[in-house]
Amino acid sequence: MPANEVENRKTHNAGLFDIRNIIGALLGIYGVILLLMGIFGDPETDKTGGPNANLWAGLVMLVIGLVFLAWARLRPVKVPETHED
Repeated sequence: MPANEVENRKTHNAGLFDIRNIIGALLGIYGVILLLMGIFGDPETDKTGGPNANLWAGLVMLVIGLVFLAWARLRPVKVPETHED
């Protein structure tokens, strides 16, 4: 099939069913929970050797979740309206 014929087909974005949105949302939710536990909970720095593990893990998970959501927003997956038989 020629490339221009593929481009002329009707398509739509995958939207919420894009796996990057699901992964980004889950990482963001867990990141917020860990961030709040790191801020308001007992840091238990004697177990980690100094740093507040919940705080840093929450920040990293939140950033990675935002990267996944931005990636899905900037480079959406195009799904064809009809399928081939």
